[in-house]
Amino acid sequence: MGRPGLNRRQLLAGMGGLTVAGSLGFAALGTGADALASSARTRVRYWNLFSGGDGANQVAMVDAFRKAHPDVAVKASTLTWGGPYYTKLAMAAAGNRAPDLAVMHQGRVPGFAPGRLLDPWDMDLLAKYGVKEADFNPVLWQRGIVDGKLYALPLDIHVQLNFYRKDVCKKAGLLDADGKLPSATSTDEWFEILKSAKKQLKNGVQTLGLHANDQNFSWWFFVAFYQQLAGTYFNDEQTDVTFDTDKATQVLEFFRKHVTDGYVTVGAADGEAFIAGSPFTWEGNWSVPYFGGEKVDYGAQPLPPVFGTPATHAESHSFVLPHQADRGGAANEGAHMLAAYLVKHATAWAGGGHVPAYLPTFQDPAYLKLTPQNEYSKPAMEHPATEPHIWFAGSTGILAQRIGPVVASSNVGSAKPDAAARRMKSALEQLLAMKNPMDGRTAAQELKGAGA
Repeated sequence: MGRPGLNRRQLLAGMGGLTVAGSLGFAALGTGADALASSARTRVRYWNLFSGGDGANQVAMVDAFRKAHPDVAVKASTLTWGGPYYTKLAMAAAGNRAPDLAVMHQGRVPGFAPGRLLDPWDMDLLAKYGVKEADFNPVLWQRGIVDGKLYALPLDIHVQLNFYRKDVCKKAGLLDADGKLPSATSTDEWFEILKSAKKQLKNGVQTLGLHANDQNFSWWFFVAFYQQLAGTYFNDEQTDVTFDTDKATQVLEFFRKHVTDGYVTVGAADGEAFIAGSPFTWEGNWSVPYFGGEKVDYGAQPLPPVFGTPATHAESHSFVLPHQADRGGAANEGAHMLAAYLVKHATAWAGGGHVPAYLPTFQDPAYLKLTPQNEYSKPAMEHPATEPHIWFAGSTGILAQRIGPVVASSNVGSAKPDAAARRMKSALEQLLAMKNPMDGRTAAQELKGAGA
């Protein structure tokens, strides 16, 4: 925490190519007047990035906390998802204007220079409010630890899934005796499934929604299948790139074949197409309420383990404590109380499709009965494919911005898979040599704890 203050110009210039003007176009943050006007003893400012169904569930959870703890006034502000949110959060922490509590994708934690822009959790306070390490998946918990301190308290994991329509799959004879789609264990088996399903469709209806030209989905899907091949990115010291271009080419050729064989329509509105009759779409688990609301008879499973080893892309919404020079007192305790409550009372959140990180909820019989969650939650928790734990990774981070478009270019045919794989490796080499604008150190220097 004793590092010198971050230069604002350096911060803005280094936020991964984000448009600064756009980063200021947030949803109304409010001034906290409603909380300040309250007679509550404790006031907590809370930032999140949840909209749509997630936003509604989060509002309900915070409202439940307010009812249970009337002596704590929560000023909750929803900001624009993605890069703009992280730019605003970094600027607030650097300028000592940070909220008491915030949401962060776990993969973003290393880039926020823990100890400088993030404060560690007080484990005694978490324990006071019933949160302990034993109640979380150990791998998920450990990803939130930096230099022996917890910086990210996980709320969930959210994963990419293969959604399938049971009506089409049943006609194609693809469902098992339990009415579920068996997972394909090879690329040949997967394409046979698509071929069988396509025979049931009218002309012009795509077979699979692949988000072929979307940089974020392209990167997320790549992470999953590359990990199925046990692909790596960097050595343990984060000094060298270990990216395997042969394995990457294999994944990219797999993606491209969906387009060339006519199973994917580039640019299609994949979610809408699924509702309209497309038998498959690869989407995040946050689509569960959307598809469920349309009364589609569907199932959802992790992305098919076509390269032999199960792995589906996963991230985690986690709670963090943005750095405050004077952190402590009632507001800090209120932040711990609120985060602990939201983690422990995440039934509505789990109903929205997310896999709860808190094991008592994950193992709750009521949660285990939810469909289609009971089809994907356990394997997703056991076989998550995550981005490398490095400062430029994480949801909508610099890594996705650099690599995602390259994957998409191969998907749509503007680059050959082998050439795209080489471009990916070159981009990784450039990123590894870059310095984190938050602390002026390369990934290797950060890992060793070297001075800036």
